Amino acid sequence: MELNELEKVRLQKVQELAEKGISAYPTRSFITTTIKDACAAFEKAEAEGQPSPEVTIAGRMRSLRVMGKLAFTHIEDGSGRIQLFLRINELGDQLQFFKDYFDIGDFIEAAGTVTRTRTGEISLQVTSIRMLSKAISPLPAEKEEVVDGVTIRHTALTDPEIRYRQRYADLVVNPEVRNIFRTRAKIVSALREFLDGHDFLEVETPVLQPIYGGAAAKPFVTHHNQLHQDLYLRISFELYLKRLLVGGLDRVYEIGRDFRNEGVSFKHNPEFTQLEFYCAYFDYLKVMDFTEEMIRFAAEKALGTTKIKYGEIEFDLSQPWRRVNMREGILEKTGIDISKYETSEALEAVMKEKGIKVKPGMQRGKLIDQLVSDFLEPTFLQPTFLYDYPWEISPLAKRKPDDPTTTERFEGYLAGMEICNAFTELNDPIDQETRFIEMGRTYSEEDEEHNPIDEDYLRAMRYGMPPNGGFGMGIDRLTMLFTNKSTIREVLLFPHLRDRDQAQSEEIE
Repeated sequence: MELNELEKVRLQKVQELAEKGISAYPTRSFITTTIKDACAAFEKAEAEGQPSPEVTIAGRMRSLRVMGKLAFTHIEDGSGRIQLFLRINELGDQLQFFKDYFDIGDFIEAAGTVTRTRTGEISLQVTSIRMLSKAISPLPAEKEEVVDGVTIRHTALTDPEIRYRQRYADLVVNPEVRNIFRTRAKIVSALREFLDGHDFLEVETPVLQPIYGGAAAKPFVTHHNQLHQDLYLRISFELYLKRLLVGGLDRVYEIGRDFRNEGVSFKHNPEFTQLEFYCAYFDYLKVMDFTEEMIRFAAEKALGTTKIKYGEIEFDLSQPWRRVNMREGILEKTGIDISKYETSEALEAVMKEKGIKVKPGMQRGKLIDQLVSDFLEPTFLQPTFLYDYPWEISPLAKRKPDDPTTTERFEGYLAGMEICNAFTELNDPIDQETRFIEMGRTYSEEDEEHNPIDEDYLRAMRYGMPPNGGFGMGIDRLTMLFTNKSTIREVLLFPHLRDRDQAQSEEIE
């Protein structure tokens, strides 16, 4: 390790402690309670006129003031923060030991009596103190100042690149970051509670798959040495979850990681957390209603409110979502009626007439998807379902009975960002095989939307699959919206980042 001067001083303290027969990293702690519970026990005793509780607590040192025969420090654990009041009267030589060897950032254990200081702060009057873990590297410096009676905290760790690379330090010095991930955990718990309460069964499907499918994405490839077999990290759970419908599990869901070998952006990360559910005897209209109810429930549980603010946008999830037919929405915004242009060439030509830039040779479904991205998505600031998608970009969705060019599919949008995707699922094995073959003709091997045919999935369908509705939603994007964060990196504990050397060379260029 290359250490700076301050780190060398702290490492020297570790060595000096070892020479005294004291480990800077002892094996055990003997705490009796958390800081939060210690404070609660004191307040209860104080209200009832009972003796103050004696406790042993532990946490990380966050501040330090030394004043002759006194010392004050705040320690923090996962439940809260408390001041330690150290006096020579109770500690004797231990006070000098504390001054000599303890630094901000260290984890310490303290025993004593919970009390209240003259300023009214609940504190621990320490009778013994012990090192639990010596911090060699000091935490990024932080400072608090009082302005007009309000305490404002400044932290040195504000650079996003450093924060994401050193999330451990970010979490320590930025408590608001910890709150993001507490909220994320509440969101996941709420979604589970909702689905479990509607008789869904949580299941697990393979992450390593011999054939990838269920989404339009390029997979990551790996290799099993013993089996001499190439495998793919899953891009979706869909085809495995629908196999379970064939097997008689009528309502199933999974919350887990998907992996897509694609570009990164403010809303894309190569690995991300997805919720997918499939429900026998649902169609996409029932899934729409169910989605409204589920996301509203998650907001109430995680945030205590259905009113969300994202940037300058405010919306209320207790209200019904707007529902926009794709054909009608595109016609309104562009003047193009996509139903009149059945070939890629015809649609491309009219888009060019309207002054819309088009990449030559794009398939009809992708041209329609471009119109949605350019003209509709940015307008969906309030909760909106966009429904009835062309079959070319919906290979697993059931066609509308009165329009074979269109499928029963919708996507949900909040604050102009797509957060979910759902279908009336295709359960006709003949139609499904035909679509797989047609997709194979339409897309080249290099196209990320090209999926291999999954013969086993078709075999499962031939046993009979109940009519069903399916749904997929990114947990990361929902967390962005619920925590008012504009980039996915803020809601991932360890987002994928470019190699440090590569990032530095690109900055130089």
